[in-house]
Amino acid sequence: MSRLSRKYSETGVYHILFRGVNQQNIFEEKQDYIKLQEIILDVKEEMDFKIYAYCFMTNHVHLVIHEKNLKDVSLIMKRILTKYARWYNIKYRRSGALIANRYKSVPVEFDEYFLHLVRYVHQNPLKAGIVHDLGKYPYSSYVEYISESDICDTEFVLEMLKVNEFVEFHNELEELKFVVSDRTKKTDEAMIYVIRKR
Repeated sequence: MSRLSRKYSETGVYHILFRGVNQQNIFEEKQDYIKLQEIILDVKEEMDFKIYAYCFMTNHVHLVIHEKNLKDVSLIMKRILTKYARWYNIKYRRSGALIANRYKSVPVEFDEYFLHLVRYVHQNPLKAGIVHDLGKYPYSSYVEYISESDICDTEFVLEMLKVNEFVEFHNELEELKFVVSDRTKKTDEAMIYVIRKR
């Protein structure tokens, strides 16, 4: 069965998800998380894109990125995933695929839905029961918004919400579910949001 062609964003913003093959871990220790951050920083310098949110979980990663040029997202993700998988396989003396299939992406528009997406990404460790305080999870961009940014481009979101408003907004549990798949149809939650907005 052939793959569906990837839907590209008119705004250049995407919610991206990739996970370990067979749901296996793609991070085993702190150094692995740090290495992926380093790789993303290197690719950001090469490709000149922005990251509005990220969260590294044990077996999957969420990114909200803004490409500079149309369709750059494919090359950005290819470089990030290839470099990380190569490094990981050498480190752990393994071979074969690390990431399941291809990464999944959903185009994102700049509206209030965008802020809910950022909150959804940041609340992954909270919903998984890993932490009770988002500020205590070191592998998401939430901490970059409340202290010092490293790989995240925080200015865009902080133009919409001041830091204290950002924290307050994140204290509310995100109810929208942002399903990332290769389907061309919108999820029920996305359709409900569109209907309510209209």
